[in-house]
Amino acid sequence: MDKNLKPNHLNELLELGSKALRIAALNTDAKDFILNNETLFKTLKKATDRYIGGDTLEETIPKVILGNQTGFKCSIEFMGESTKSIQEATEVTDEFLRIVKEIKNQSLYSTVSLDLSHIGLSLSKEFCRENLEKICKEAKNADIEVIVSAEDVEKTDAILSVYQQSHQVYDNLAITLQAYLYRTKEDFQELIQEKGRIRIVKGAFETPPGHSIPRGEKLDIIYLDFVEKLISLNHKCSIATHDHRIQQETKAFIAKYKPNLNSYEFESLYGIQTEQLATLREEGHPTKLYFVYGKEWYLYLCNRIAEYPLNIFRALDDIVSS
Repeated sequence: MDKNLKPNHLNELLELGSKALRIAALNTDAKDFILNNETLFKTLKKATDRYIGGDTLEETIPKVILGNQTGFKCSIEFMGESTKSIQEATEVTDEFLRIVKEIKNQSLYSTVSLDLSHIGLSLSKEFCRENLEKICKEAKNADIEVIVSAEDVEKTDAILSVYQQSHQVYDNLAITLQAYLYRTKEDFQELIQEKGRIRIVKGAFETPPGHSIPRGEKLDIIYLDFVEKLISLNHKCSIATHDHRIQQETKAFIAKYKPNLNSYEFESLYGIQTEQLATLREEGHPTKLYFVYGKEWYLYLCNRIAEYPLNIFRALDDIVSS
């Protein structure tokens, strides 16, 4: 690295790298090319392994069991988005039903997370809602929470519409909101009137100009404002962040408002700063470890590196060292 590179120039380069990776994450042609190129798939998969449970549910469950034994609640998601046919979306729905059954059969302390576009949102909102409610019904019978994940901003209206309709029928359904979207302030005010858990993330997708707030102090303040409102109202919430300062600020809110232990949880993605989550667990806070599995990891890998672009060097090391 250039020794004369000033901190602001380094930050500018990191931001450019992050933006490029988030744009690349949405390139479906690149994703399809990698999935269909055996050599490239195997090569890049080496960089992905540290972040995912495995290719299959069977590979992931032992890691979830270990997470439970360590004291973590877990969440399981079958990775993928934007299914292109009814058959594909139906097969994906069946896989989520299988996750629910395995959680029940193996007495795992885990929730289920999913992208609505993975179960048919891009095909039809009604078809997607029917698939979601099949999963929620099965999960409800086993006292399992189902969490709708965030996707790119163009899908937000449809996601919230399907969520709100289904939540009227199934109260074990939760929603993810992205703090970096300008629209989230209004969405939050509407959704906080309902009892479903609200999972707060900063936001990981590239957006068109004028839709989102860049990472930095302003976004952190907005994120914490959402969290304080949820904690103060004893509203079910997940604080999904690896940001140590935000975790510490949230602990101050918890000390101030004293919410029920079953109303909030700190959440981290598997393979990223788990030691911080372990510290929170040791301090007596509810904690969750988020596992994903499957072969459609392209978007997930791009977004993980985009969060801290210098991780590209760790990815290169994983590739050449394996």
